[in-house]
Amino acid sequence: MAYEKGCNDRMAKLYPEYGDFLSSINERIEDLMIPFSKLWFVDKEFFGSASIKYVLPVLIPELSYKELEVSNGLYARKLWMDTFIFEKNNERKDQIVKDLSRYCTLDTYAMVLILKQLQSIT
Repeated sequence: MAYEKGCNDRMAKLYPEYGDFLSSINERIEDLMIPFSKLWFVDKEFFGSASIKYVLPVLIPELSYKELEVSNGLYARKLWMDTFIFEKNNERKDQIVKDLSRYCTLDTYAMVLILKQLQSIT
């Protein structure tokens, strides 16, 4: 949550005309990690982690990051920075955009399904 809110804050500084909109998004963000990090919901297969990479295979086993070229947030951020800020990877830019889109789509969809799963349990 902190990372996503920070991105919105930085975008608001770059694009002040969207500042109110981005701020309103930040006000509505809920940290889906809390139920897991506070141990309100625990499974031995989380291996003590609250990361979506450990929670997802337990709660939504049909989804997986394993088949993706980009499969974690740190790598996604580095790849995006290298490609769009430092202008590297120009020959692979179109594929990188697709790979990042697939990763972000799965990440968002996974959070939606995890939230639904938690809501069905409570």
